[in-house]
Amino acid sequence: MMSCYQLPVSQMRRLGIALMLPAALLAPLTIPSHVQTATAQTSRENSPLTISADVQEYNANTQVATARGNVQMLYPARQIKATAAQAQFFSKERRIDLSGNVYILQQGVNSIRAEKVTYLIDEGRFVALPQSNRQVESVYMVNDGEISGQSN
Repeated sequence: MMSCYQLPVSQMRRLGIALMLPAALLAPLTIPSHVQTATAQTSRENSPLTISADVQEYNANTQVATARGNVQMLYPARQIKATAAQAQFFSKERRIDLSGNVYILQQGVNSIRAEKVTYLIDEGRFVALPQSNRQVESVYMVNDGEISGQSN
């Protein structure tokens, strides 16, 4: 077995990054009384998607990050702000599952309220599900001036 001193520099860098990622994501768990923040690189252009919560966990085997308690998600590149009780970021599938009183605000005007929402990052698509015997609510701002043939 080769020691780390015999590895080429490029392999040492990869090894260092691989070892730092789980430690960087788990390190904040030692201070559970503070809000924790994780930033995921989610698009081809490396736009940050930030998730803040009371507690966050990362499973290196499944590559799933779970945030619980007062979850806030910010994705400025797509003008998305969201709150929920829990969020799970599936990095392999490039998907975020939000659950528990989910509220999403996009472009500062359009919104979704639901019990569970899946955000498909690559498609820029939301799939919302209500609580049992309830409905999903979406509010979209529509400019009535764009309707052709409108008379005043």
